[in-house]
Amino acid sequence: MAEGAGPVMPRTPADEHPDARLDRHFERLQNRLHPRVAAPFARLRQPHLRWLRLPLGVALIAGGFLGFLPVLGFWMLPLGVLLLAQDIPFLKRPTARALDGCHRRWDALRRRLAKPR
Repeated sequence: MAEGAGPVMPRTPADEHPDARLDRHFERLQNRLHPRVAAPFARLRQPHLRWLRLPLGVALIAGGFLGFLPVLGFWMLPLGVLLLAQDIPFLKRPTARALDGCHRRWDALRRRLAKPR
């Protein structure tokens, strides 16, 4: 260790670059999806399909605001934000932070439900 240098602190998810955090969350989500859904999801994440992700994300958000209609729903809002966060830098950090919280709560709920009584 160099003189005067302090101990190396382990990296936490909050220290991670927003792109890396978002990619990690997308990979985790993709691994939990059914293969029929995961394959198009993986293709849609490819960098050259930005031209498709942006209008699709905007359309999903717009459809989410019409959530009171039968087919359209509020589920479209977060999906649209996820698609837009892939390409819009100022959305990456808050989206990654929200996904961190969602995954923490989901894991805590699964642990609580898995406890033997």
